[in-house]
Amino acid sequence: MTDRLTGHSVPARLPSISVAAYGTGDIANSMTFSTVGMFLLVYYTDVAGIPAAAAGTLLLLAGLFNAGTDVFAGRIADRNNHRRLGKFRPFLLLGAVPLCLCMAMFHIHVLDRAATLTFAYVSYFAFCFAYSMVNVPYGALAGTLTRNPRDRARLASARTMGGLATTAFLGIFIAPEFENGADIQTVLTILTAAFAVVGTFLYLFTALATREQLPASAPKLTLRQAQATLTRNVPLQILCASSLFFMTANVVTNTAKLFYLRDVLGRLELFAFVAGAQVVITLVLALVAPRLVQRWGKRSIYVAGGLLGVVGSVLVFAAPAELVWLAIAGMFLSLTGAAAVSILMWALVADTVEYGEWKTGHRTDGTNYALLASTRKVGMAFGGGLAAFALAWGGYVSGATEQSATAELGIRVAAGLAQAIVLLLAVAVMKWYPLTDDAHADLVRTIQERSPDGTSVGESR
Repeated sequence: MTDRLTGHSVPARLPSISVAAYGTGDIANSMTFSTVGMFLLVYYTDVAGIPAAAAGTLLLLAGLFNAGTDVFAGRIADRNNHRRLGKFRPFLLLGAVPLCLCMAMFHIHVLDRAATLTFAYVSYFAFCFAYSMVNVPYGALAGTLTRNPRDRARLASARTMGGLATTAFLGIFIAPEFENGADIQTVLTILTAAFAVVGTFLYLFTALATREQLPASAPKLTLRQAQATLTRNVPLQILCASSLFFMTANVVTNTAKLFYLRDVLGRLELFAFVAGAQVVITLVLALVAPRLVQRWGKRSIYVAGGLLGVVGSVLVFAAPAELVWLAIAGMFLSLTGAAAVSILMWALVADTVEYGEWKTGHRTDGTNYALLASTRKVGMAFGGGLAAFALAWGGYVSGATEQSATAELGIRVAAGLAQAIVLLLAVAVMKWYPLTDDAHADLVRTIQERSPDGTSVGESR
């Protein structure tokens, strides 16, 4: 297509079936990842009988391992190029079944302690590897489906809604079944078996109902070439740094949310209300994100979301316990800011791929996405640790019906002040992000002028 006023090539609108198929891919992602995140620790401790400290060590080591497997998966994906299926869809087709079979980690049979822990390590590390080999190519796939900024926002919104649907299902229908004395093993057996079957078909649908539009053919990059694209890709480096701070802030407040509602406000029953509001807020933002991006641009919305989160987290920290409505309003503002940033993160990383292609002549979709995913995993680890340190600093007493004033201050720091400070760092870093939507459009035109079919043409000057 050609714009009648400018004469420049305009990317064709992405078919709705492709957007929907991409969104279902994150439903499948969340069937594994969200189930693990929500229930694996309680399964290890309450069903498998693994001590909490040993389980925590396992999860920490696996998280660091997963950050490494993300980078490995991105490197492998960038070196792949199937003649008919492209670079990334083959990983969904071949990796869906192995990944879903890794849900067997929830089926530890009666073993002695050493064997149980060994099975837990092997099965969870296998899951981390399998998840990277599917999730990294899945995330990178968005950058090859379209160059249209609005369509990339549609893909990011579809992904967010897909993941949110699974998370909401788990929180509303499955989590309430985990009462004391419940048959957790039976619940998880039925759940994981169903998710394994449905998730496999959803991954296959994503792979078969999408089509990689660009580049049609790409060279296999050497390690040195891949490293050069990352070294010279300033927007990607800035995005990863900002994302590291953002994920740290997001996780620290999510970890402390239950403590804040229960021990500071004394209103634990509001947890479900806040969770429901999060679903509504994210869905609304996912629907309007393409229009917001079209009007103000991705970087501006990202920064605005971060600043909104700062305001909300300050309210959470400072709100008197008797002014519950003010604290909840602060939580809603924080949730809105976090949702806006999360939605745009995936569209922004796709833009950095074109920057790298413009700068070096090589596309590294998988490597770019893997680097972002890896830094986000590190941020998640930092956020969880920061929350725990804040509680320990305040002298939080587990199981106490009433916490001391210093313990409540520690919880407030974790739920509000820490998030505000780290979010400010995330926003400050992002202010240096040079790749506005107009700048991205200009470099895309340059790429197309070098090679009208959209393929990489080698090292640029």
